[in-house]
Amino acid sequence: MKKVVILGRPNVGKSSFFNRLAKQRDAITSDVSGTTRDIKKRIVTISENREFEVIDTGGIDEGSELFSKVAELSFRAAENADIIIYMVDGKMLPDEEDKRLFYRLQKLNKPIALLINKIDNDKEENDRAWEFSSFGAKDMFAVSVSHNRKFNPVYNWLEKHIPPLKEKSLALNEEFDPLFDEPIVETKKEDDKTIKVAIIGRVNTGKSSLLNALLKEERSVVSDVAGTTIDPVDESITYGDHNITFIDTAGIRKRSKILGIEKFALGRTENMLKEANIVLLVIDATVGVTELDERVAGLIDKHHLACLIVLNKWDIKDDKTYEEAVANVRYKLKFLHYASLITISAKTGLRVHKILDEIIAIYKRYTMRIPTSKLNEVIKEAITRHHVPSHNGANVKIKFATQFDTKPPRIALVSNFPDFIHFSYIRYLANFLRERFDFEGVPLEIVARKRGEREEDREN
Repeated sequence: MKKVVILGRPNVGKSSFFNRLAKQRDAITSDVSGTTRDIKKRIVTISENREFEVIDTGGIDEGSELFSKVAELSFRAAENADIIIYMVDGKMLPDEEDKRLFYRLQKLNKPIALLINKIDNDKEENDRAWEFSSFGAKDMFAVSVSHNRKFNPVYNWLEKHIPPLKEKSLALNEEFDPLFDEPIVETKKEDDKTIKVAIIGRVNTGKSSLLNALLKEERSVVSDVAGTTIDPVDESITYGDHNITFIDTAGIRKRSKILGIEKFALGRTENMLKEANIVLLVIDATVGVTELDERVAGLIDKHHLACLIVLNKWDIKDDKTYEEAVANVRYKLKFLHYASLITISAKTGLRVHKILDEIIAIYKRYTMRIPTSKLNEVIKEAITRHHVPSHNGANVKIKFATQFDTKPPRIALVSNFPDFIHFSYIRYLANFLRERFDFEGVPLEIVARKRGEREEDREN
């Protein structure tokens, strides 16, 4: 698959163009220079089934330590890409720094186009666009991303360099659906091999360093400046027979300290959690669990996600023993009692390799389905040991249990008086099930219902 990279100096409209290609507001856009700091990727399809990967880079500005790292990642993305689009601000006069950067990219001997953005009408095109001819670009386009102006020539240029995909023929073992005139695809098996993992934590706990260590490449900008990551950055790898997509989310600050574009990032982080299966909760081992860590962890509980607590910076922690550190985490995060825990150092690589195996193991439990007969056998044993308490003289019975969902495992108790089953008894059953089945790292939901009652019936 061809890779198309978008480069340019800060605040020229790269992320807006990326969003237009991706057809969603994915990268955060604002008038603040340097909004995008990490590399973002999306698969895009244009006419005649031409598919390519579009890559949004941070603004190239070597004026500070942080943005020099961003520039380094951007140039590395250009070296690995097949096609380069360099964007400039058409409302500004041609800049010598832009020319220098463009000439540097030309030396890569790849198809390259100069995109002059913010040319909102024909008059501006006649007055300004010609000034950029001094770049010597063979392919130059005057566009306006915000006004969706004159993009057809850009798409036509991309089509010249991106071949259409070959039509996939129907495999011999595929069934054909006569109603929809298309192959019947078993999506469940594919979905079970795809794991979405969100990396979450407060600012500067080492989330981006962890992502880079897991990918074994510098994909996310790492800096001592708190709040370096603002866009959720995602990247997929294949591990065993699973495809794991990591999402490096923006670090979360105290509400009073959230500034500017980080407000957008915070909302985006929570939206990403809605799509995740597993969360890596990164905690700074040199600090321990803070009040803000507890609030961040609350998002995991809110979305009923599987969780692996990652105690990072273990190489520079204080003199606490492993047992003391774990006890502190378990005490502060009681509501994540089910979470697995690992101590690592993203910087040195200590035990980072074990995280992938933990993710696979947790995901298997997250998608586990217990046979109904086995489930009822265990529930019956639990009831025999500790009967369901009566309620105001009413004899409360659990007739049978069934697992009606996964991700996370959800179990329904069918009862004659479901509203009379106390939450403490449901908690007892949950703990009993955890003793019989391996649910480490996974939340377990148990609800009580009447026979024939669905979940939506109880919500109404």
